[in-house]
Amino acid sequence: MSLERLRNSNHPKSGSTTKVEPIRDLAAIAEIKKKLSGRPRDLCLFTLGINTAYRANELLSIRVGQVAHLRAGDVLSLKQSKNGRYRTITLNGVAVEAIQTWLEHHPKPEENAPLFWSQRTRKSLSVSPFINMVKGWCAEAGLKGNYGSHTLRKTWGYHQLRGNTKTPPHLVLPLLMEAYGHARQQQTLEYLCIQSDEVASLFMQVEL
Repeated sequence: MSLERLRNSNHPKSGSTTKVEPIRDLAAIAEIKKKLSGRPRDLCLFTLGINTAYRANELLSIRVGQVAHLRAGDVLSLKQSKNGRYRTITLNGVAVEAIQTWLEHHPKPEENAPLFWSQRTRKSLSVSPFINMVKGWCAEAGLKGNYGSHTLRKTWGYHQLRGNTKTPPHLVLPLLMEAYGHARQQQTLEYLCIQSDEVASLFMQVEL
């Protein structure tokens, strides 16, 4: 099957209002990483995306000099195009390893060079091909649904909410609200395509 058909196979039908989804399945994340293991740039982009709350255009704005010296536990601040403020995150070990592995193969690892270099344009990757890349990765992993530019940052939040066992449960959602800049808990739940536990329980209590 061609890559174009793979991309289109998880695209919603015309007129659909399906939201862009997170990658909920940890096995699918592992499968995507395995498929990208020979493509260090793409593996770095995927790994950073699912380990931070950065938007696509923020990830693609990163310059080599901003990250080349960073180690696990260091912070990275990127300007948000949406409001002009800076979003600061702490890089974990997996993200740092992906960056360093890619820099070993980067064709132009200079201070001002884009981290996510496009061989075709010799500039930063743009959002449009990034969206197609995400769709292709998800399709190749056998995922059905709607995936796009927000999928990776939603994946980070989804697994923080569903799988974070180190942060007290009552603090996870408020911390995610702060990370995403949301004003209401419901806004965060809707963004992550998650029903609140209270609403989900209603559907199980009465059978008509």
